[in-house]
Parts: sequence; C-alpha cells; structure tokens
Amino acid sequence: MSVSEPIISVSGLRGIVGESLTPDVVTRYVSAFAATLPKGSVVLTRDGRTTGSMVAELVRGTLSAAGCDVLDGDVAATPTTGVLVKSLGAVGGVQISASHNPPEYNGLKLFNAEGRVIPADEGQKVLDQYKASGRGASAPQAWKTYKEIGAISTIEDTTSAHLELICKICDVERIRSKQFNVLLDANHGSGSVLGRVLLEHLGCEVAVMGGQPNGHFAHPPEPTADNLATLPQAMMQHSAVIGFCQDPDADRLAVLDETGRYLGEEKTLAICVDHELRRNPGPIVTNCSTSRMSEDLAGKYGVSFSRSKVGEANVVDEMNSSNAVLGGEGNGGVIDPRVVLVRDSFVGMALLLDAMANRNLPISALADELPQYAIHKTKISLPSDEVPAALDKLEQHFSEANSDRMDGLRLDWPNKWLLVRASNTEPIVRAIAEAPSQGEAKELCEAAAEVIG
Repeated sequence: MSVSEPIISVSGLRGIVGESLTPDVVTRYVSAFAATLPKGSVVLTRDGRTTGSMVAELVRGTLSAAGCDVLDGDVAATPTTGVLVKSLGAVGGVQISASHNPPEYNGLKLFNAEGRVIPADEGQKVLDQYKASGRGASAPQAWKTYKEIGAISTIEDTTSAHLELICKICDVERIRSKQFNVLLDANHGSGSVLGRVLLEHLGCEVAVMGGQPNGHFAHPPEPTADNLATLPQAMMQHSAVIGFCQDPDADRLAVLDETGRYLGEEKTLAICVDHELRRNPGPIVTNCSTSRMSEDLAGKYGVSFSRSKVGEANVVDEMNSSNAVLGGEGNGGVIDPRVVLVRDSFVGMALLLDAMANRNLPISALADELPQYAIHKTKISLPSDEVPAALDKLEQHFSEANSDRMDGLRLDWPNKWLLVRASNTEPIVRAIAEAPSQGEAKELCEAAAEVIG
C-alpha cells in the first residue's frame, strides 16, 4: 500500500502524519462520521502523541462546522472515551490515536452512543461517505452557517466516572489491605492519566514510568517483551510485585511478574477470565486469534465460550449476542461490560490486583496455574487473488482438523490450532499457531507455508 493511502477499517483509520494522514484526510473522514450522527454532542480525546493536538484542532473544527457540539477531554485513554460518551449522553466520540504504532503515525477511532467502537454496519456508512467525498462528490455533510455551528466546551473531569465503574467490579478494601508495590509503565501515552489515580485509589505504592503524556515514547510503543527489556531492572529497583505496561491509548495491558518475568498480553486476559469465572460464572468471548487458555477456562468452569472475527468491534458484537460476563483479545485487551464495551487496561489492572488479593498469591503463581501454550506468528507472501485457493489447499491438507471459515481459515485439533487470514493492507497472509510447545507451534506455521507454496 502506498504511503499516501491511510489504513482504513470500519471503526477508524490511521496513517503517517504528513503522508497518509493529512488535514484533508482528517476533515473528510470526520465530516463523513458527523454525517451519520444525530444532532448532539461528540466527545473528543487524544492519546498524548506529539501530533495529537494538531489533529485535535482539525477534528474540533470539523465537528463544530458540521453542527456537532464538541466535548473536549484532551488527553484520555480510549476506554475512558467510551465511558465519557455514555456518562455525558453524547451521540458519539472520536479518539485520536494510532494505538501501538510508531510515533510518526496517528489516527482516528470512532465511537457510537453506546460508548463502544462503532460496529461494522455503522462504520461502513462512514467509509462510504468518506470514499464518495474523495471522488469529487460534494462534502458528506454541508458546512453549517454561523448560527448553526456546534459549541466547543472542555470536560473538566475525565476520570471520575471511569474510576467509579472500575471500583464496582473489585473489592477495593481487600486490595488496599495488601498495599501492593506496583510499577506502571505508561510510556508517555495516555495511560497515566487514570492509571496513577486508580492505583493510588486502590492503596498501591505506585512507581510511574513515562507519566507525562507527551508522546515522547521511551521505548517502541507496542508492549512486547523485546520493547520492555529495561522493565525488569525497574521492577527490582522499586520492589514491585507486578508491572503494568500499557500501549499509548491504554486499551492494551502487558504484565511483568514480581521477578521481572514478562507474562505478556495473552495471560492478561486469561488471568482475568479465571478470576471472574470463580465468582461470576457466565459466557466468555474472545476473537479467533486469541490463545485457547480462555476457552479451556470456560470449560473448566462449565460456561459457554464463543469466538468472533478478529477486531474489537466483532468481539463486542459477540459479547452482546451471548450476554458475556467478560471478553477480549489476546493483545491484552480485557472487555468488561459492567464498565465499558471497550478494551480496557484499567479493568485489567483492577481484576489482576483483585485476583492477587483474593487468593493471596503472587501474579507469577496465577500465571503458572493457567493452561500452558505457546504461540508462533509468521507472514506468508501471497497475492490477494490467490488466497481462496490457498485456504482450500490448507483445509484439504489438514483434513483431520476441525475447520472454520469465519475469518480466514482456522484449523483446530484437541490441543493446538492454526489460523491463516489475509492482510487487509499487504499481499500476504498471516499465520498464527498455538500448541503446547513453541516448536510445535512453529512447525504448524512452517507446514502451512509449505502447503501454500
């Protein structure tokens, strides 16, 4: 894909500022979104990136010119945006964020009045309007006259509503009694805005790294083991019993245990699922690329489990359909419907601390008692027009596996699985395999690449 083209999905877009993300792209896209909204207020937030305030100026002006009242929350986490939309009775929201992408990127994520990332049908309407405006058609929504433009006001308190909801899903006094030493790595994104407040409210002694949300990332923003290589030393320095590592918009959470061991993002969701099912059994939902740990736990506690296509909006759709008590994705995105239908690192932090306090166990023990698997991921070059035939070949080759075409091709065996799905932006397919050992998972991906040829 050319750098002049933004990466667009039904729930938002992202691109390189000055190349694929330009003022024209921002105003056209936000105008297209405004055209789909009823009259009312729209919440606007950003994740702290250095380009965020510039993009915010464009979004504010576009929304106001389209007749929307703008409620500006400045720097806030993506899940907080969802909470603000609901608590303030807004008709929608815009979060300015490129999630875990490098600093040259920024983007827009769209919310509806439910406080969730817009689902596919709503997103497609925005996308159609946006594409039409790029073909020389008239603007998706005519600019309003000076008497009709929307007002712009500031949200003075962005954290209290979110904090209150999180405190209802955990035993605050039990956590406070433990006086946990905690490390929070917000990496100069938006996570510290609520993260510090929440952890101190829970009685933790908190050491914050990257607490100023200025976008000057101290390490690459995706919270992977390699990118967090300096964190174990910081854990030891602060005698922290758990380390919380957020991506810039704080919807994802990776965890380090008390020894500095990287537990990762997959186990964030699984430990939360285990804790929730011990006290509140009910349906669980993950996407089809997430570890089967949560599926195994659902079986252990005798509750239903279902998968969705990849993508937060798809997980939320399935959660709503199944009345799930908890859901999420293997990227550390825990979704608790009691708080907000958005991946939420703060929910993850609260549930993990609550699990530690409830069972009087270190986070390492909670991780080690989970079903143990290893995941391997790879890319296979393949033109898009050859993907259907390749998936057919894979399904025939692995005929002993249970196959599912919900999102690409997923093949399941009793103790392992393989997912192969096409990229939306590159001439490749992504292969993800999970098995009891890293070697077995890698072999599955290699076998898939050989079959595809």
